[in-house]
Amino acid sequence: MRVENVSKHTLLCERAEYALNFFMRLRGLLGRKSFDNGEGMWIEPCSSIHTFFMHFPIDVLFLSQDNTVLKAKENLRPFRLELGVRRSKKVLELPCGVIQKTQTCVGDQLSYQV
Repeated sequence: MRVENVSKHTLLCERAEYALNFFMRLRGLLGRKSFDNGEGMWIEPCSSIHTFFMHFPIDVLFLSQDNTVLKAKENLRPFRLELGVRRSKKVLELPCGVIQKTQTCVGDQLSYQV
C-alpha cells in the first residue's frame, strides 16, 4: 500500500505492509535485517510498539482512527518500548529519517491506497 501525508503533500512510503491480524502484528518487522526506503509497516489496531530483537532503528507515527498523526517518534532504537497517546488506534513504522525528510508532525493527515 502507498501512504501519503496529505497535509504536506509528501510520500511517506510506496510499499507498506498491512498488518491486520494478530500474527502479522506480532511478527511486525522482527527477523528483518533492514528496512529500505519506500517501505513501511501499517499496524492496525495498535496503540504501542516495541523494537525488541530488531536490528535497526525506525521512525514511528501513532495515528487516530481517521489517520491523523497523534505522535511522531524519530530514530526509535532497538530494544525499546514506545507507548502511543490516549487516542492512538494505528501505527505506521517507517525507515529512519522519513519523518524528518517529509517534515511530518502531529496534526498531519495521512491517506493510503491499497
